[in-house]
Amino acid sequence: MLILGISAFFHDSAAAILLDGKLVAAAQEERFTRVRHEAGFPSGAVRYCLEAAGATVDELDAVVFYDKPLLKLERILESYHAEAPRGWGSFLHRMPVWMKQKMLLKKLIRDELEAMGPYDRRKLKLLFTEHHLSHAASAFFLSPFEEAAILTIDGVGEWATTSIGTGKGREIRFLQEVRYPHSLGLLYSAFTWYCGFKVNSGEYKLMGLAPYGNEAAAAVFRETITEKLVRVYDDGSFFLHQEYFDYLAGQRMTRDRAWERLFGIPRRQPEGPLDQVYCDLALAIQQVTEEIVGRLAATAKRLTGADRLVLAGGVALNCVANGKLAASRLFREIFIQPAAGDAGGAAGAAAAAYHIYFGRERTVVPGEDGMNHAWLGPAFSEERIQKVIGRDGLQVIRCGSDEELATVVAEALRERSIVGWFQGRMEFGPRALGHRSILADPRDAGMQQRLNESIKFREGFRPFAPVCREERAPEYIGGGMLSPYMLLTSRMPARYCCELPADYGRLPVKEKLSVVRGRFPAVTHVDLSARWQTVSQQANPRLWKLLDLYERLTGDGVLINTSMNVRGEPIVCTPEEAVACFRQTGMDVLVMENVVIFKKDQPAAKEWPAGGAKARD
Repeated sequence: MLILGISAFFHDSAAAILLDGKLVAAAQEERFTRVRHEAGFPSGAVRYCLEAAGATVDELDAVVFYDKPLLKLERILESYHAEAPRGWGSFLHRMPVWMKQKMLLKKLIRDELEAMGPYDRRKLKLLFTEHHLSHAASAFFLSPFEEAAILTIDGVGEWATTSIGTGKGREIRFLQEVRYPHSLGLLYSAFTWYCGFKVNSGEYKLMGLAPYGNEAAAAVFRETITEKLVRVYDDGSFFLHQEYFDYLAGQRMTRDRAWERLFGIPRRQPEGPLDQVYCDLALAIQQVTEEIVGRLAATAKRLTGADRLVLAGGVALNCVANGKLAASRLFREIFIQPAAGDAGGAAGAAAAAYHIYFGRERTVVPGEDGMNHAWLGPAFSEERIQKVIGRDGLQVIRCGSDEELATVVAEALRERSIVGWFQGRMEFGPRALGHRSILADPRDAGMQQRLNESIKFREGFRPFAPVCREERAPEYIGGGMLSPYMLLTSRMPARYCCELPADYGRLPVKEKLSVVRGRFPAVTHVDLSARWQTVSQQANPRLWKLLDLYERLTGDGVLINTSMNVRGEPIVCTPEEAVACFRQTGMDVLVMENVVIFKKDQPAAKEWPAGGAKARD
């Protein structure tokens, strides 16, 4: 049975395909159009998924859309009616899109599929699943658990913004929900907006900014937030006071003048000065978010009695909240969908159809989730790579074994080279997990600034993630915590941290960044935390081998792992895009499969390992 799942027309459009219940391919459309957070119909992703499954449109049993547009329209119309006559301008702006596109969604999907090849419209089932069911299914049906509590938290689907449920076998049952306009995701996005970042993409920045906040100042803001903006109940449910928000019927997230009176600061303009007060505000809302997530998880535990929890929805990408939830040991095991946002809804919609609509049973393998390590995107042939690198100005080494490759790259990393690492199938979700990554030495105190300025071209306060072999997790992370999808933040063990200055908490952003915080300063955030990724030998043997050899070479088995892209662009997909990123940035080395590429101005008379075929292309 072949089922295609689609998410589209809001942000992070994607497609995913299940073959007899197994997720065989999934990708975000942005990787094909090169438009960050692409919202249009995922034509490129659908074509890729069909190709990966070796199928045509006519061979599909069903196509499943990740939410119910008519229910969403009902919510929008009721919201405008409740706010009338306010919001008339916003209504006139949004309704033409609905009339031209979303009201005719069935026809649009069928027409788009027909453009990819003829098929029998009478045979192909076109299904629609509710938004939070798509999230819940993406987390539970693709988890390694036979039974679990389910927690989904995002901006909004049709009506639900937060849901608690339970999964068992091929069944999902919802127990409790919070409904629009009360939304933790929209609350966090409102602060993202007010701190000068873009909604639906800048939430990561707000999370990264929070550790620069001053605890005392944040406590004052936190009290204001919980007294004026959001009422939080013991069970984690919440009520947002709408007189401070504009998203219900307007075109902005906040009523800026009301917020300015409330907090005593104006909305920060995008790219404006990053004053300390915005760091304090970011810390306050991060702490409120963590408190709500913790209470919701406790309620899920109480309602279900489950030992295991699965998480999805955009808020599930808040790795700081996730890390604190994991550290609480409230649940014995936690699985977080690595594509927890709307992109993952495509996989969830397909899984929901397979198990619920068609009634097919699950096959659960303990300890193995259904995400194939998130490596669900395209891979490229050696011939394609050879064609790309056969251009002037590139120095190339072709390695004959993984040992030789690791030797060459580990030596380059020890010499503080920044290495692009392009391997196998592209990751599905927002994180690069060792197939479309940039690697560097985290012991270099200047590496964070160097990466941000000459590679990523992004704000200097943004942190980087460390990666280590999973066998070394007890040493580097502590507590036996594994994080294959880079979705958990924890405090760096004290033995790897320096004693900080007495006035450290009161230092401004730039001065905090200049303080060396430990043995791995480029991945130790200013609050001495780190967002770890752990790598198993079975899942990623080449990166595992590199980490192993690097540790033998330097004594430290930790590297920086960040995504191979620059600010404003999606993660690279193809070899051509990898080479373009290599050429246009300060990257020193690019590895594509077993080929190591150096720039023209690098020394050519170096001693390479025996057997390394050195060629000038």
